[in-house]
Amino acid sequence: MFRNYLTVGIRALAANPTYAALNIVGLAIGMAACLILLLFVRYEISFDRWLPGHENAYQVQTISLPRDSSPGEAMQMSAYVVGHSLAKDFPQIEAVSYAGLANPVILQDGKASTTVLLEVEAPFLSIIRLPLLHGDPPTALRNPNTMLLSEAEAIRRFGRSDILGKTLTLVRSGRERDYRITGVYRDIPKNSHIKTEMIVRFNPDDVASQPDQLTRYGWNSGYNYLRLRPGTDIAAIHAAMPAWEKRNIPDDNFGTVRTNEGDLQDWRLTPIADIHLGEAQAAAMTPGNDPRTIATFAIVALLILAMAAVNFTNLATARAGQRAREVALRKVLGASRGQLIAQFLGESILIATLAMLLGLALAELLLPLIADFLKADLTLSYLGPDGIALPILVLILLVGVAGGLYPALILSRFAPAATLKANRSASGPEGSGRLRQALVVAQFAVGIGLVICTGVIAAQTWHARSLDPGYNRGGLLQVDGMARKQIEPVAETLVNAVAAIPGVQGVGRTMIGVDTGSKINTSVQVPGRAEPIMIGSYGVDTGFFRTMGIRLIAGRGFDPNNARDDVQTPTPEVPALEQALAARGANVVVNALAAQRLGFATPAAAIGKTVKLALVRDIYGPVAVTIVGVVDDVRYRSIREPLEPIIFTYNRGFISTMVVRVDAARAAQVRDRIERVWRRYAPNVPFEAKFADDIVFDLYKAEQARATIFAAFAGLAIIVACLGLFGLAAFTAERRTKEIGIRKVLGARDRDIVRLLVWQFSRPVLLANLLAWPVAWWLMRGWLDSFNDRIPLGPHWFLGAGLLAALIAAATIITHALKVARASPINALRYE
Repeated sequence: MFRNYLTVGIRALAANPTYAALNIVGLAIGMAACLILLLFVRYEISFDRWLPGHENAYQVQTISLPRDSSPGEAMQMSAYVVGHSLAKDFPQIEAVSYAGLANPVILQDGKASTTVLLEVEAPFLSIIRLPLLHGDPPTALRNPNTMLLSEAEAIRRFGRSDILGKTLTLVRSGRERDYRITGVYRDIPKNSHIKTEMIVRFNPDDVASQPDQLTRYGWNSGYNYLRLRPGTDIAAIHAAMPAWEKRNIPDDNFGTVRTNEGDLQDWRLTPIADIHLGEAQAAAMTPGNDPRTIATFAIVALLILAMAAVNFTNLATARAGQRAREVALRKVLGASRGQLIAQFLGESILIATLAMLLGLALAELLLPLIADFLKADLTLSYLGPDGIALPILVLILLVGVAGGLYPALILSRFAPAATLKANRSASGPEGSGRLRQALVVAQFAVGIGLVICTGVIAAQTWHARSLDPGYNRGGLLQVDGMARKQIEPVAETLVNAVAAIPGVQGVGRTMIGVDTGSKINTSVQVPGRAEPIMIGSYGVDTGFFRTMGIRLIAGRGFDPNNARDDVQTPTPEVPALEQALAARGANVVVNALAAQRLGFATPAAAIGKTVKLALVRDIYGPVAVTIVGVVDDVRYRSIREPLEPIIFTYNRGFISTMVVRVDAARAAQVRDRIERVWRRYAPNVPFEAKFADDIVFDLYKAEQARATIFAAFAGLAIIVACLGLFGLAAFTAERRTKEIGIRKVLGARDRDIVRLLVWQFSRPVLLANLLAWPVAWWLMRGWLDSFNDRIPLGPHWFLGAGLLAALIAAATIITHALKVARASPINALRYE
């Protein structure tokens, strides 16, 4: 019997190649798109779940509370003291380890290089259990000056992975220190929130010049990881956190005002498997994602698959009348309704199987390209723990049954007597027209909604990249590494040498640059206000504003000949110089937003006013500073983050980056000359430089990639919808051949026939707009609200998508309309 069903199904497909091709291709596209999107969704929710013991591993995250009209911020970093203080008070914590990012110079065989590495405390590998190829996890980081390398880094540096006992020299704070390699770990997969090629034992001596880093609860300099005892109630720990804050966080004296770090921020323990999609994304080692975005991709995958199944249902019901006599004859010959349903469901599952084979071929071809585009480890395996063989079989059955059940029920209920008596060989099944129209409406509603979302996402991404940031990006080269101790003795000479290069139009130094990740806040005391205001504080030199192209809107910039402008003090601290600075005060420049936050009505009103901020150690109290200039606001970071109020100080010892304005017409040549000068003055410090345009492009690369993928799948959704519309138009035109022949005999012109058919299929598209617009508006409004600066969500997005869908629908069916309209009515009416 099953062999007979298979034979009949194959013959039915062979007898209607157009129908078979439309169904198989449409379903294949839908299945391939669904598989690829669901693989991406699975990848996104798999972050760090591959780590052994991840269930009990947590990261301590810092939640900055809203203050002074500034929104709060959730960040993955926390202060060094936070983790150890928690471990002291909560017995549920088995182990704690601090991990800080560093970028030291690495010396090997006389060559200098650099990489981002993690400095961790000894228990790190017992919490984050990275699989080791070589070495013993319990002892690998037990001793000082020990190091672990990733497998790829080991092979890159030594040509093999078995390198235990070898050494590398790291330059920290100007001092060379040998580290012995005690372990090699497997390369960390991309689906991890951790990104590092080296792990070294943390040495508190490396922060001896900044002892506050180890004691201040507001000094968020790294990551704290905890291992909790199995069965620990996280809610109970969070409930006890306010009491922990009161017991452990001391008050600070800021002039006459007492402050407390616990009033400015809270802390939260987050499972490491939830970090990637969690709320805290500031200061992340790898870019995170939004759960709503992942849910959207999953919904899009299911919608595209549903649209393909809807196509099958539409086409099957449209063809039901053509198989009416076949069904009637089978019933006359003794076939039961159950057998007919089984036959038609078998045909549906056969089509789904063929479509899945084609869809898998498409997925295999496209997945490597998409994985590379998204920088994700997307793999298609059929067997094993991550195999999809069973889900594929389930999907075939679901699509086959879902797409074929209703047509099977329609076809199997035909009464043989009425069908044979009426000779219903080309009539349509009663009652199916409204269902088909509803399905077409649903298909195009999905397609129109996706087109709207694609347009808005693309426009917002372009807006983010092209928005005026407040400085001139063209020809701006950003050079990192100025904070290294090796640079300090030659810093002034190096800057002067770079400035003398032909093609260099300006040089400046700064602690804040384009997406440098530097974020430093300080408390500012305003006369007449009890509570201090938190404002960003960054050191720059006198060439910074001119080189960046930042507009001065009131007052003046820094003057190297004005002693009160310069707040630089030597390191380590010299008490006499700090005391002298506290006594004389200093001059500062603020941006427009800082002037507003400090309470000044206009930038000009801030000039000459005095506030107090911490420029020296707490024992000397806050320093009175006079605002001598106000500059325009600048967007240094992503457009998602709000503009930052900033106080700038003239401090050449508090800088990390050099910015160089070069002639844009010969930017590459000038960059090469700058590199040669750098290597002459700092041969043991790698030259790290990028143009601002490239930094901003990379800043939105992930969003651009996702927007492109979203647009591609939105296009697939439209294609799938048009395939269904194409098939329906063909079968509708075929069924209405005699009607159209009569209309032509009665005087209808070709354009009248075309207009009739086009309008018939345009009405569902117009109705689909009414369904798609409110849903797309709601989704895009929420997405755009995550940006600090956003495009307006105007009506043109919705009207444009609706018009595009209408044009595509018209173009899809107009070929058939013209063919039918130009046909001679004699052929349609000759048997009447």
